[in-house]
Amino acid sequence: LEVGESLAIVGATGSGKSSIINALCRFYEINRGDILFDGRPINKINKFDLRKQIALVQQDVFLFSGNILDNIRLGNMQMGQEEIESISKAVSSHKFISNMPFKYKYELKEGGSDISSGQRQLLSFARALAMKPQILVLDEATSNVDLETEIQIQNGIKQMTQGRTSIIIAHRLSTLMHVDKVLVLKDGEIVEFGKRDELLKNKGIFYKLCESQMQLEKIKKNNLY
Repeated sequence: LEVGESLAIVGATGSGKSSIINALCRFYEINRGDILFDGRPINKINKFDLRKQIALVQQDVFLFSGNILDNIRLGNMQMGQEEIESISKAVSSHKFISNMPFKYKYELKEGGSDISSGQRQLLSFARALAMKPQILVLDEATSNVDLETEIQIQNGIKQMTQGRTSIIIAHRLSTLMHVDKVLVLKDGEIVEFGKRDELLKNKGIFYKLCESQMQLEKIKKNNLY
């Protein structure tokens, strides 16, 4: 993956998508081969230094009791409210924050239980950008939200990944329409890899996955009306 490119990792449950992320972040060590970060094997990089360069956004968002501003900047007091607001606007979270009592000073309950799952996810996007990471990783970050909220989140993802090295795992393939490259996994093996547009033109596995999901979403919409 080149600097500034975005990669989607696609595959059924158990195909190895999250294993790649766990290996990249060195949550466990790989037995064979190398993962290179700026040309260096990641096992030669201090874990703390490596993880500082990677912002990982997962489907389960942890928010602590405290105000929204502090939840986004995570102790980086050099980051002022103006900068946080700019980041929040980029990922579509500023609007809902501005409608909260006391706005960025609103005190969240433990786990963010007083806001919706979609709002928690939008806050996690702002938090990820506030880290100013070299690599952004979204691991099923849209799986806990409804379709309406996902549109907001898709806008946020588009802004977050623009010109930033990004890896995206998503259940809904509509989230992946702006990525540069796609990696398709099956049973731990790479079965397809290439530029998104080229894979769609080739009408292979990724194309068929997109087509079948579009059909499912059409059926769901028809059943709603």
